Amino acid sequence: MNAHIRLVDLLDHATVRWPDRLAFSDAQRRVTYTELQNDVGAAAGAMQAKGIGPGDRVATYAPKQYENVVVLLAANRAGAVFVPVNPQLKEHQVVHIVKDSGARMLATNAHRLRRLPALQDVAGLGIWLLEEPPAHGALREVPAVDSDPAAILYTSGSTGKPKGVVLSQRNLVSGAQSVAAYQGLHEDDVILGVLPLSFDAGLSQLTTALATGACYTPLDFLQHAEVPAHCETHGVTSITGVPPLWTQLASATWPAPTAARIRRWANTGGHMPTPLLHRLQATYPNAKPYLMYGLTEAFRSTYLSPDDVAQRPGSIGKAVPNAEILVLRADGTPCDVDEPGELVHRGAFVTLGYWNDPELTHTRFRPLPSVHASIPHTDRAVWSGDIVRRDAEGYLYFVARGDDMIKASGYRVSPTEVEEILLACPDVVEAAALGAPHPMLGQAIVACVQSALEAETCRTAVLRACRERLPSYMVPSFIDVVQSPLPRNPNGKIDRTLLKQRHANVFMTE
Repeated sequence: MNAHIRLVDLLDHATVRWPDRLAFSDAQRRVTYTELQNDVGAAAGAMQAKGIGPGDRVATYAPKQYENVVVLLAANRAGAVFVPVNPQLKEHQVVHIVKDSGARMLATNAHRLRRLPALQDVAGLGIWLLEEPPAHGALREVPAVDSDPAAILYTSGSTGKPKGVVLSQRNLVSGAQSVAAYQGLHEDDVILGVLPLSFDAGLSQLTTALATGACYTPLDFLQHAEVPAHCETHGVTSITGVPPLWTQLASATWPAPTAARIRRWANTGGHMPTPLLHRLQATYPNAKPYLMYGLTEAFRSTYLSPDDVAQRPGSIGKAVPNAEILVLRADGTPCDVDEPGELVHRGAFVTLGYWNDPELTHTRFRPLPSVHASIPHTDRAVWSGDIVRRDAEGYLYFVARGDDMIKASGYRVSPTEVEEILLACPDVVEAAALGAPHPMLGQAIVACVQSALEAETCRTAVLRACRERLPSYMVPSFIDVVQSPLPRNPNGKIDRTLLKQRHANVFMTE
């Protein structure tokens, strides 16, 4: 009986139960679970023949192609730690991750390798070209326990270079099983992968497919019109995205049968504006919406049940299975009902910490007193840095990132509240609110909006709406109107750090 300790144990279980079902499908190939298991075993044996062993880091820098998926799973089978690098990153960023992780191998394609000449200076790094079939090597099974490191995901912070979050085997397996359970995934589902595998939510599309025997169908697209066509070709039933992506997909033309086939869609990586929620519900009439919240340091934390979306569209729900979510004050005591506090996560998804950064690890990952006072045990929890509140019925509401809260005229302002009003304006496609230094107010509010309207016309309409629906201290002092989408970070989220940099002096020159 399979104990499901490692990620590849999920693959093995699915292969036994559904050997001929499709595991992977894209424009180039369709692969069954048996074929995927065989390819992963061959690649793992080849890795071991190249000297890759338990604990070694294997980085991948490629699109979501089949060979990339095989290498990730082969590293897991060989006992190595896989490090997926976002394919949108540039040379200096890739080199930083390869060096920082101490990767012994980088899997990429020849085209991308030619753009990485600086890798020649990385001592001891082996290159695996994905176009070339792996050399044969006898596979040696590696003992494993669920606390073993399995992956490092690099995540951007508000300052400094990307930092690596170390995930255990338990994090990967438990996370996949939890999401698959509350979303009700089945072996006949086809899961679209549009988010990068270097992003925890993107990796989750692959791991939940393995946990349920579903088919994973990735897509790297340039135009959002490509997505409905791909969904039609491959029979997609499940989609997960971030708000900027959902804005694009809601604007795409969806043939009625293709949209009707979608059984569920999920949002993560940011607040889902209510107008966009309603557009998506109209686009996918048979789908259940899942509004989720998570962080790389603890994978998924909460979700709002589809049954609660109509009554609580602004909520991030309650804890996912196998997690407990606390709302704590700065001194560690529990917050009262509706009192904003820091979201603290305990449970199976709390990761092992930051790679090569014990100081930051001790800051964000701290023990909690045991919930069982008679047992001498402490739980290790992750302090998210995010501010939330819990209502009288236990539902959580996102307030802001701790470092995104705006302090204007002595008031603490949630950017989410301002953005709700901005996005309710009929000609605003997307929006971000942020604080910029102000010589008199400490901070003043900047609104960045995308609209097809002429800039001054849009500013007038937005300002009127804000004055009608917000107290004076929450009304933006500066409105920046653009016709193109707001800038994204490599995970597809609105790049708030860049927007803050662009508008850092907008009030200081007055």
